[in-house]
Amino acid sequence: MASAWAAGRAGAAAALALLWLLVCAPGDAGCRPLTVADLFDRVIRHSGRIHSLSTALHAELEKHFPSRDNELGRPARKCHTSGMLTPNGKEYAQKIPREELTHLILKLLQAWKEPLSHFNQHIEHHQELPDDSLSKAKLCNMVHELKTGVEKVTEKMQSMGIISNSLNGMASSEATGLSVSNEANMMSDSDFIHCFRRDSNKVQSYLKILKCRIMPENSC
Repeated sequence: MASAWAAGRAGAAAALALLWLLVCAPGDAGCRPLTVADLFDRVIRHSGRIHSLSTALHAELEKHFPSRDNELGRPARKCHTSGMLTPNGKEYAQKIPREELTHLILKLLQAWKEPLSHFNQHIEHHQELPDDSLSKAKLCNMVHELKTGVEKVTEKMQSMGIISNSLNGMASSEATGLSVSNEANMMSDSDFIHCFRRDSNKVQSYLKILKCRIMPENSC
């Protein structure tokens, strides 16, 4: 019980730490308004950490619970977000309007909120996994922090007139059906993290593309 409370407190502290990076209280010593580039840099770095952790966790799950990809008749992975239309490759993502790409990022993050919460509760019962692996599995809070950060970037872009205000309320309502889908609940742990790793890579790539489109001076 104490360890669960400590973990929850640590997660809340991490979320608050990120929020303090994203919002700056007027009057604070050394406070300066964060630019949209500053905000993008923070969420891109955070998304990179999430992807790295999911990659390491997937490798450890495969080590402790090897998948049976070579067995005849084993169905191919079907991620619960497979029904979402997402651009494959930088070339296609660059053609999507800024509002739609921002919406897609938020939609992907929202779609993982509930499945990751269930996964965190479930993975704690895997006594075969070392504590280091279990700590990597605490991805739910990190994704919540990232979504909060992306929402701050969105607000900044809207206030600057870079994108319209048409996104408000869209991501949460559209992704709700995906987050409770049966596919996520029926997958093996390894396949589940494989799917999350795939989507976390998409989120990071889309954030980088969005930043480059808004700030072409970066020559990316």
